[in-house]
Amino acid sequence: MTDKAEASAFDRAERPGSPGLVLALAVAVFAVLGVYFLAPTAMAPRIVMSALALFGVAGVFSLFAYAVGLIQFSSRLSRNDVTKLIADTATEGLLVARGDQIVYANEAYMALCGARDPSSLQLVERLFSGPPEVSEAIYRLAQAARAGRAHVEDLRLSPPLTGVGAVGWYRIKVVPLPQAGERATLWGVADVTSERQRQEGIFQELQHAIDFLDHAPSGFFSATPGGEISYMNKTLAGWLGYDLAQVGSGGATLTSIVANNGAALLAAVSGSPGEVKTEQIDLDLRCRNGRSLPVRLLHQVAFGQDGAAGASRTLVLNRASGEKPEEGLRAAEVRFARFFNSTPMAIATLDAQGRLIDSNAAFAKLLPKAAQGKEGWSLLVGLAERDAEMLRKAIEEAIEGKSDVKPVNVSFEDKAGPRSVRFFASPAEESGQKGATIYALDTTEQRKLQEEFAQSQKMNAVGQLAGGIAHDFNNMLTAIIGYSDLLLSSHRPTDPAFRDIRQIKETANRAAGLTRQLLAFSRRQTLRPQVLQLGDALSELQNLLRRVVGEKNELDLRQGRDLWFVKADLTQFEQVVINLVVNARDAMPETGGRVQIRSRNVTKDECAGFNEPHLVPADYVLVEVEDNGSGIPPDVIEKIFEPFFTTKEVGKGTGLGLSTVFGIVKQSGGFIFAQSEVGKGTVFLIFLPRYIPDAKEAPKPEAESPKAAADYTGQGVILLVEDEDAVRSIGARSLKSRGFTVLEASTGLEALEVVEEVGGKVDLIVSDVVMPEMDGPAMFAELRKRGVTAKVIFVSGYAEEAFAKNLPEGDFGFLPKPFSIKQLIETVKSHMAAQG
Repeated sequence: MTDKAEASAFDRAERPGSPGLVLALAVAVFAVLGVYFLAPTAMAPRIVMSALALFGVAGVFSLFAYAVGLIQFSSRLSRNDVTKLIADTATEGLLVARGDQIVYANEAYMALCGARDPSSLQLVERLFSGPPEVSEAIYRLAQAARAGRAHVEDLRLSPPLTGVGAVGWYRIKVVPLPQAGERATLWGVADVTSERQRQEGIFQELQHAIDFLDHAPSGFFSATPGGEISYMNKTLAGWLGYDLAQVGSGGATLTSIVANNGAALLAAVSGSPGEVKTEQIDLDLRCRNGRSLPVRLLHQVAFGQDGAAGASRTLVLNRASGEKPEEGLRAAEVRFARFFNSTPMAIATLDAQGRLIDSNAAFAKLLPKAAQGKEGWSLLVGLAERDAEMLRKAIEEAIEGKSDVKPVNVSFEDKAGPRSVRFFASPAEESGQKGATIYALDTTEQRKLQEEFAQSQKMNAVGQLAGGIAHDFNNMLTAIIGYSDLLLSSHRPTDPAFRDIRQIKETANRAAGLTRQLLAFSRRQTLRPQVLQLGDALSELQNLLRRVVGEKNELDLRQGRDLWFVKADLTQFEQVVINLVVNARDAMPETGGRVQIRSRNVTKDECAGFNEPHLVPADYVLVEVEDNGSGIPPDVIEKIFEPFFTTKEVGKGTGLGLSTVFGIVKQSGGFIFAQSEVGKGTVFLIFLPRYIPDAKEAPKPEAESPKAAADYTGQGVILLVEDEDAVRSIGARSLKSRGFTVLEASTGLEALEVVEEVGGKVDLIVSDVVMPEMDGPAMFAELRKRGVTAKVIFVSGYAEEAFAKNLPEGDFGFLPKPFSIKQLIETVKSHMAAQG
C-alpha cells in the first residue's frame, strides 16, 4: 500500500521499474565480469578498475542528461495509464473492490469518504447508511454485485455526505469487472443533488402552470389525432359535468363532448405540412346530462412534415357563462353560427371557381374530403365521372343565377361503404361575387330501403311464378308417377321393361324434388312442424354429412349446451343443413378444407351484436355453417338467395339450393344471413325462434315396434274430384283396384251434382284445390251447408297453408302433389279408419 498526498488516488497494484535503465546496468555488470575472468591474471585488476572508472563517468553523465531531459527512457503512456489517469481525475467517485478488499479508489471517492489516507477508506455499503429506503437500495446494489449484474439506484440521504444542505441525492451504480479478476466490481457514486433540485424546480413550475390552467376562467382541452381527449382542465370539466379521473383513459372523446356533428368539423381543419393552423369555430358542446353548451372554440392543430394532422389544443370560451354575450350584430352572428353547425342538413358555399368557402359540421361529416379540399371543385373528388359531370353542371347553373336547378343524386365510396347523397344547388352572392350554396342530404338508408323493397317485389313475383309452375308440374308428375306405379305392378322385375319403367319413375321423382325446391322458395310448400331439439337432430345427421363433405374435407360439429327447443319440419331442416354443407364442400380447394357446424342459444339482448338490421330481437337457437373455402365476392353475395342464380358451371347447379334454404327458414319463422370474405371462407347464420312446448308437445323417445305387413285393400264409397283427367284417371284406377267404389267429378259443381244423385251416401271425398268454376274449398263449404259430413282430403301442388285460411271450420286432410299410388291408398285408408 502506497501513501500519497491528501485525498490523492489510491492504487494497491505494484509499478514496474524503467526497463531501459535496468537492462543497461545488467549489460555493464556482465561486461566487467567477463573482462575480469577472461583477461590475464596480472592485468585483470587494472582493467576492472579502469572499466569501473569509465562506467562511473558515464553513469554520472547519464543521470545529468536524464535530469535535464536530454535522455528519456520512454515518452509513451500505455493504454492502462491513460485509463487510470481518466479514472483518477473523474468527478464521479469510483471504487474497485474485490469482495471486501478495496483495490482502487479515485480522488473523488476519497473526498466523499473524507479519507486522508487509504486506511480510512470505506466500502459503499458502509459509507451509505440511513433510513430503510437507503439500506434497501444499498442491499439491492450489493446483491447485484455478488451476482455479477449491473445495477443503478438513486437514493436520498439526509443529511448529505458533504454536510452541506439538508438533503443530498446520490446515483450509485455497480458494474462487474471480470477482466480484473474474480468478484471484481466497479462502484460509481455521483452527487446528483443539483440535477434533482433542477428537475424538482421544473416540475413545480409545470405544476403551477397546470394549476393555473385548471382554474383559468376559460376551458381548455387537448386531443389526440384519433379524437381521444388526452387533457381537459378543471374549468371545462365543471362546465360539462365530467370527472377528471375519467379523462385521458378513454372516458371522453371529441364525438362525446361535441354536440351534433361538430367533431367532424374539427377533424376537417386542414393545413400545409409543418404548419400550425388555428381556426375559430362557434358550436355547441354536449354536457354529461345531455344539455348543450354554446361555446366558441379557438382550435389549433399541428401538422407534421407529411401533412398528417397531429395533436390538437383547443381554448373554449363559454357563451352561456356569467359574462354578457356581445350584443347586436355580433350576438346574431354567434347564434347563426351555432344554428348553422347544429343543423342535420349538410350545407356549404362555393365561389365561382368551385372552391369551398364555408361549410357546416354536417357537411364535414358527410363529405370530409370535400370539406378539407382547398382546390377548385374539390366537391367532385371521389365521384363517378357521370355523377361528377351532373353535379358540376348543376352548380354552374346555380352560379349563373338559375333558381330552378334540379337536384342531383350521386353515389360514392367512403370508409363506411357505399353512400348515396342528393344535392340541391341555389344561387348565392358573397361580397358582390357570384357563388352557389349547396345542400346535401344523406339518402343512403332511403336508397337501401328502396333497393330492398324492389328486391322483395322481384322475389315475390318470381316466387308466384315459381309456385304456379310447380303446381302445374306437380299435376303432370302425379300422373307420370302413378302410371309408372301401375306399370311396375304389372311387370315382373325380370321383365326387360321393368328397369326402364323404374327409371321413368326415378326421373319423375327427381323432377318432383325440383318442384319442391320451387315451392320452398315461394314459401308455398307444406311443412310438418314438430318440436325439435336441434342438438339431437344435428348429431343424427352428422354421419350423412361426413359422407357429403368427402374424405379430403374435415367436418367439425360443435354443439352448445342446453339448447332450447324449436318448432320446425325435421326433414326440411335437414335439407337446409345438407344444402349448406354441399355448397361449402364445393367451395373448398382441391387440397381439402374444413366445414364447421356450431349451435348455441342467442338471447334477445345478444341480437344487436350481430349487426344485422333485419334480425328481430328475440330468443333464438343459432346454427352456423362455416367453411374456409374461397369465399363469396361482395357483388355476388347479394344475389345468392335468388332462384336460378348460380356461380357453378353449367350442369353442376340448378341455382335453387340457397333459395330453397331461404324459403324453408323464412317459412319456419326464422332468419338466415351470409357473411363472407374472399379467400378466407363463408359462414351462414340460421336463427330459428325459441319454442316453449307444453307437457304434451315435449318430444319423447319412441319405442320401436315391429311393423306388420301393410294392407292396401279396403271398402267404401269415395268421391274423386280432379280437373286433370290423367290424375283423376290414375287415382280412380288405383282405388278401384283396392276394392273401393269410386265416383268421379271434374269440377266442384259436378261433384255437388254427384253427391246429390247418390243421396249424400259418400264415405270420403278426395278433391283437388284449384279447379275451374268452383274450387275445392268452396265445394267443401257447400257440402257442409247441405249436411254432408263425409271427410275431405285435399290434394294440391300448393302448400296446405296457402288455402287453409280460406276454409271454414271442419275436419279435412291434405295430400301434397305429386304423390304415388301407395301414398294415396295409405292416406285414404287412414282417414277411412278414423271416420269408422
